[in-house]
Amino acid sequence: RGRVLDMVASGRNHIVKAQVPLAEMANYTNELRSITSGRGTYTMAFSHYEEVPNHIATKIIEERKREREAQQ
Repeated sequence: RGRVLDMVASGRNHIVKAQVPLAEMANYTNELRSITSGRGTYTMAFSHYEEVPNHIATKIIEERKREREAQQ
C-alpha cells in the first residue's frame, strides 16, 4: 500500500519519493538494507492522514477483537 510519486536516477543513486502508510514502514529499514546490501537510506516525514480502506479496516478490527478475547 503506497504511491510512488517520483523516481530520479543520478549515476548509481536512485531517489524514490512515495507516500506510504506508517503501518507499512515497520520493517522497511531491514528490507531496504537487505535489497541494497546495506547501502540504502531513507528519510520519512508526515504528509497527511487518510482513511483506511474498508477491507483493511475490517481486518484490523477483527484482529483487535481476537486480541481482546484472548486477554479475557
